[in-house]
Amino acid sequence: MSAALLPLFVGAPLLVAGVLLVLPSNVVLQRTITLLTLAGLVAFAGVLLAEVSDGSALGHTISGWIPGVGIVFAADTFSALMLLVTGFLTLVSAWFAAASGEDKLTFFGPLVLVITSGVCGALLTADLFNLFVFVEVMLLPSYALIMLARPGRASVGQVSAARIYVTLNLLTSTILVAGVGLIYGITGTVNSAQLAGRAAQDPAVAVAAGVVLLALAVKASVVPVHGWLSRTYPYMPPAMTAMFSGLHTKVAAYGIYRIYAVLFDGDARYLWIGVLLFSLTMLIGVLGAVGEHDARSILAFHMVSQLGYILLGVALFTQFGLAAGIFYLLHHMIVKASLFLSIGAVERSYGRYPLGTITGLLSREPLTAIVFLLAALSLAGIPPLSGFVAKLTLVVAAWEAGQVAAVAIAILVSLFTVQSMMKIWGKTFLGDPKDNDDDVIEQVGTEGSRIRVGLIAPAGVLAVTTLVLGLGAQLLLPLANTAAAGLLDTSTYVQAVLGP
Repeated sequence: MSAALLPLFVGAPLLVAGVLLVLPSNVVLQRTITLLTLAGLVAFAGVLLAEVSDGSALGHTISGWIPGVGIVFAADTFSALMLLVTGFLTLVSAWFAAASGEDKLTFFGPLVLVITSGVCGALLTADLFNLFVFVEVMLLPSYALIMLARPGRASVGQVSAARIYVTLNLLTSTILVAGVGLIYGITGTVNSAQLAGRAAQDPAVAVAAGVVLLALAVKASVVPVHGWLSRTYPYMPPAMTAMFSGLHTKVAAYGIYRIYAVLFDGDARYLWIGVLLFSLTMLIGVLGAVGEHDARSILAFHMVSQLGYILLGVALFTQFGLAAGIFYLLHHMIVKASLFLSIGAVERSYGRYPLGTITGLLSREPLTAIVFLLAALSLAGIPPLSGFVAKLTLVVAAWEAGQVAAVAIAILVSLFTVQSMMKIWGKTFLGDPKDNDDDVIEQVGTEGSRIRVGLIAPAGVLAVTTLVLGLGAQLLLPLANTAAAGLLDTSTYVQAVLGP
């Protein structure tokens, strides 16, 4: 694959989004073109991953401008893996939106494609300022989707969630661009290759890069700047929640991995900060989940907790630790989206109520129950699912790095994760429907399935994926290990950015 094709990951979805805006507002036409475009990007990402799976890297400067001036795209194993999984999740979320009717929202298809373009750009850019630009390209359509969802019928919670989401991200973006400006003021460049190792050598650059990492930590919902996520994600429509869970916080996590590897060169002096914060993120996130009584709120708090696991890999900064963190990142994107979509299928069919209001779905919705249980057990780290491999490798990596406290917290958090997942399972899928509130029973009935196969199928595909990755972990672990090697030794990536 030619490096000159990398800009297509950004340009193609933008072009199709523009075409959709001028086409007739036919839902079937818009839906078909959107899904085909997303499927094409997934296939393209697969070709790219095959090209760089040996540890090589591709780099391309737009229009041949000299490095440091032109827009540079670069891809290695890590970025290719992220492109493949984020594209897959966006496709599956859009599939659920089509099945549930969420994609009838005005401009849904074009907005999703613009978000996709921003995500691809953020994963491929080798320039810190353009990282800020592409993060904004990713976020601006998200604001529009949130504002357009359920116009005129938004609850107080939805209005508050939208306000918090937009305000928080605008503030964080300001911090991000300020950090990028500081780096440029000190070094005269924002090109990642030209900044390689500078934060490890110059304390001033380290402080400026720390501002950038702070902004990304807020976007990734790291404790103590995590509260926004649990106050926003539970109030979004299910397809949007699943999509955002696999894109926004995970792009921020990717940015933290990449920046610490390239700019800080894995500087061991600051790793203790990450171990402390990410361990607290694991613990505080899961304790928040234990105290909730709404399925989506529990899942949102678990997002916070699991991001602690994901980022612990970069805080260890050994090849085993980085590989475990990358595997965990990819696994979590799949599992969390599956959980949000399966709960979304229940809500679309039965309405949204506190846990324990709608019960006994195991007998009426056995397929949905199995799909939810597979993803829930994977999140908790039960074999033979991918969550078991992810947690085991991360715990072993932390133990080998001498982080005994982090190991203890990771194991403790897993127990709380099982407890809160079983709370959803027991209060939604077990029990006798006749024990429910009479008014609710009259509304939803007590017999027969109401969840269409097409509605639960997207979550089912993701649940099967976590089973495949657990039984066949040898498929993904070598790629994660290659990606980790590229973060430990960034010379190949830097050379690809600088060009011949």
